[in-house]
Amino acid sequence: MLIRAEESVLVVIDMQERLVPAMQAPARTIRNTRTLLASAHEVGVPMIMTEQYPAGLGRTVPELTGTPGAIVLEKMHFSCMEDETFAETLGGLGRRQVILAGMEAHICVVQTCASMIEQGFEVFVVSDATASRTLESEQACIARLSVGGAGIVTTEMVVFEWLGKAGTPAFKKLLPLIK
Repeated sequence: MLIRAEESVLVVIDMQERLVPAMQAPARTIRNTRTLLASAHEVGVPMIMTEQYPAGLGRTVPELTGTPGAIVLEKMHFSCMEDETFAETLGGLGRRQVILAGMEAHICVVQTCASMIEQGFEVFVVSDATASRTLESEQACIARLSVGGAGIVTTEMVVFEWLGKAGTPAFKKLLPLIK
């Protein structure tokens, strides 16, 4: 099953100021998420970013803010799908594929992904743009979601599947982000 730009929505979960420094490989995670956001914008994929209890955990890190068209939603539930505003926003986009990146992998990413699969979405978790405080938690997240029906992908897999072919203006614009 290919990831198709016209069927996708990118969801970035809780990459916030007080969470990021505690994560495994935070620079890699932020860099790859920036690539996903820029690519989604370029190919017309809607983007939703969440913030878990921003009064306590801070806002989305500055490196990821300012992407034109990105919708930012506050939440309190660990599963984004339990938040009515998020669920309505996602449903209103009319897309069946969800590309997930986020923090913490073993909490909010796992619960969101499981809920989305239960509700019939085709979900792809971007392993190199998803993090937890410990490597064990990250690995447990990926293993659980893999057997639970999620596709486990990398940033480059998503970008090249969205692009579909070389030589286009979008390909030329995004290529420097991947090299």
